[in-house]
Amino acid sequence: MSPFAVKALQLLLSLSILIVLHELGHFIPAKLFKTRVEKFFLFFDVKFALFKKKIGDTVYGIGWLPLGGYVKISGMIDESMDKEQMAQPPQPWEFRSKPAWQRLIIMLGGVTVNIIVGFVIYMSILFFNGTYITTNDDLPEGFAIAEEFKEMGFEDGDKILSVNGEEFTNVTDINRHLFLRDVETIEVQHLDGSVETISMPEDIGSQMFEKDILRPFTERRFPVIDTVRRDYPAGAAGFLEGDRIVSVNGEDITYWHEFTKIVSSNEDKVNTIVIDRDGTQKMLTVETNEDGQIGVQNFGESTHVTYSLGESITGGVSYGYNILKDYVKQFKYVFTAKGATQVGGFGAIGNLFPESWNWISFWQTTALISIILAFMNILPIPALDGGHVMFLLYEIVSGRKPNDKFMEYAQMIGFFILIALVLFANGNDIYRWLFK
Repeated sequence: MSPFAVKALQLLLSLSILIVLHELGHFIPAKLFKTRVEKFFLFFDVKFALFKKKIGDTVYGIGWLPLGGYVKISGMIDESMDKEQMAQPPQPWEFRSKPAWQRLIIMLGGVTVNIIVGFVIYMSILFFNGTYITTNDDLPEGFAIAEEFKEMGFEDGDKILSVNGEEFTNVTDINRHLFLRDVETIEVQHLDGSVETISMPEDIGSQMFEKDILRPFTERRFPVIDTVRRDYPAGAAGFLEGDRIVSVNGEDITYWHEFTKIVSSNEDKVNTIVIDRDGTQKMLTVETNEDGQIGVQNFGESTHVTYSLGESITGGVSYGYNILKDYVKQFKYVFTAKGATQVGGFGAIGNLFPESWNWISFWQTTALISIILAFMNILPIPALDGGHVMFLLYEIVSGRKPNDKFMEYAQMIGFFILIALVLFANGNDIYRWLFK
């Protein structure tokens, strides 16, 4: 099966699971508050449905358009724009007849479930599989430092000892912390053994974004191949696990990142690579694919950490919370000219999944998407859950309910905003596919 098909299947399965659970988050409290749910659909049934069956008052079904899902709740102005129903006198089983606090719980149900699902998946992964971290012992050669960071006092070969005065165990997390967390000081050990604490600029994350230096710290790993993708050019060219890269296109190689940089930036695409195999040097020629890759990997050493049940619960919640916090912080860059070009649609989401099926990676990515969906759905845009929550909070605080005509117009505006965002995001995917 092709990598594209594997990614597409994982994306479809992941979204199907998350959509059903999200809609259950609305469905269950609606039922608890005796509110009639007319439809419960996975995917949109524009004009027709692939499957549908009525059970009680609710039609359950699967639509043909995989852009989301929905529950249609009686007496609610939603994407169905059912004006005929809203023109009738309110009925006791309708959404509009329920107290505002009950309607608020119904609307928050989907987002709440997405958060819980993300946290539970992370807890389960930690409990059943543990996690892998990279310590200084796993990275004896330290980091290669971007030139701009050398001006701050960092040096090639530095090892990270602490961040903000606290021990920093998983050292490869440093780039993410610099970009999205409040990093004030970094304590490093230089190659000569001396220890130095370096103060960071307050706006270091913004500087990294503007200068496109998202990986100022790059692991220095010896250039030994530990994985060869047989469906990539390297497999056909004769590379084997255990080969050590000696030179690329006439340039001597000391560390793995030097090798990947030369190969990915080679505009000619054809690379002459000298490898050492069991003490014998061989010259291989390989051409990069459209992504600038040949299909070899070096994961380096790592340390496996196991978790007890209690540790997995606290660790999963902490990890999920930090993922959400990091995503919220990162979201501000969307409103810059540079950030807008990096917004992605279904193609970008699909690329989060690995090219070969791996259940751990699948569930990790599903948890990430679940948390992202929770945040995106709570944005105060009419037609999203957050838009309904915004109007409900206004009603609770002011004691006045927005009239139906206003809600209809708000819903229409929100719908067009969402369509524009979907087209823009997926347009970016198509542009990157065609021109990059």
